[in-house]
Amino acid sequence: MTVAIAEAQSRLRSLAESEPIATLARAFEARGLELALVGGPVRDAFLGIAVHDLDFTTNALPDTILEIVKPISDAQWDVGREFGTIACRMAGQVLEITTYRSDVYDGDSRKPEVEFGSSLEDDLIRRDFAVNAMALRLPQQQLVDVGGGLEQLVAGVLDTPRSPEQSFRDDPLRMLRAARFTSQLGFTPAARVVPVMAELAGEITRISAERIRDELSKLLLTDDPAPGIRLLTETGLMQHFLPEVPALSLEADEHAHHKDVYEHSITVLQQGIGLWRDRNPEAGPDLVSRLAGLLHDIGKPATKRVEGRTVSFHNHDLVGSRMAKKRLRALRFDNDTIKQVARLIELHLRFFGYSEASWTDAAVRRYVRDAGAELERLHVLTRSDVTTRNRRKADMLDFAYDDLERRIAELAEQEELDSMRPDLDGKQIMQILEIPPGREVGEAYSMLLEARMDHGPLGAERATKLLREWWAERG
Repeated sequence: MTVAIAEAQSRLRSLAESEPIATLARAFEARGLELALVGGPVRDAFLGIAVHDLDFTTNALPDTILEIVKPISDAQWDVGREFGTIACRMAGQVLEITTYRSDVYDGDSRKPEVEFGSSLEDDLIRRDFAVNAMALRLPQQQLVDVGGGLEQLVAGVLDTPRSPEQSFRDDPLRMLRAARFTSQLGFTPAARVVPVMAELAGEITRISAERIRDELSKLLLTDDPAPGIRLLTETGLMQHFLPEVPALSLEADEHAHHKDVYEHSITVLQQGIGLWRDRNPEAGPDLVSRLAGLLHDIGKPATKRVEGRTVSFHNHDLVGSRMAKKRLRALRFDNDTIKQVARLIELHLRFFGYSEASWTDAAVRRYVRDAGAELERLHVLTRSDVTTRNRRKADMLDFAYDDLERRIAELAEQEELDSMRPDLDGKQIMQILEIPPGREVGEAYSMLLEARMDHGPLGAERATKLLREWWAERG
């Protein structure tokens, strides 16, 4: 990414003179205290990226920060007073102001011992990467760059302001952040950074599952997560928190159209990102869809069978679904995300029989019913799972899925397919059969739903007749 210094300086000047930054700067100056815009906002101004988060640092302690912002802001709250951070809202914008820090790490615990610092330079040098260790003193508008961040921005290089050994030992999560910034900013890690990541990969086990989950999610939500995923895999970091992904590189793709299933999975992830964007232009990036794309084939290593020259992965969809549940649970993902990703992996092969034989309307209804609320995500995953270089085969599969979506739309219009239910509800079943709530009601409901799938809407009269016949056969 090219950095035009003059344009960037102009953007920084406009940012510093805008409200509410100028008001905040005057308030701190009036108290004889330092204030600087720091980190991401400064970096993004140089890169020409819209600045949304406004982060500041100061030599004022939290109580003093609160005193200063109260008269000039609409609301104030503690983001983490023990960490020195106070937030406020001014002119509709949220600002976070943090006391200079000089954290002390013991090299073992997951969290540093928080100590407040006394200088801006010392606060910056402890930060993760030099491109994030720049600050703009306010109201002087003086750039402070302790680690060569501006030079690295121009070169598109990601390096640490101190030695990478010290930086990564202080906070191993920074190695995951390196992967995220590789994808997010399109930067290349400095030559000295990658070997240290590989050497210290095991240190990531000191980090809580929640922090790893959050950083992994941020990586997956970038425009192209592939460079970051490859960096995590090549350095061995991924092995310590998501080992199912590097394990894919051991398995040859049965179609022999990719180097291995690992590369296929990255391709599926990338194709899914583009397809989701095309189909849902108003929606933002979808984490569930991206997790499913990356993990959809993780059941293959455990199910690989070789018979002569034929390689098979029978039931890898079911095995992979169970593996995804276990791994995402260990990473402390929420229950809805776990359930949705696992369901998509379980269903991701369901379509491929459609291109071989025409489905009945009943089969189409079941496809929609089984997908439920995940139908759009399943459309995206199934289509992006076609990575063959055989143009004729790819076109055939694409045409077949177009046909399936057309039939789904037609049936949905005719039958309200999205809310598929039997023609009789549980209360009606109990009244007709004169039975109390219990297992038999559920079995009758399932029977009527299957009949609805097979034959379409039955109507109350025909459904009642079918229910009575079913009940009589049960004796």
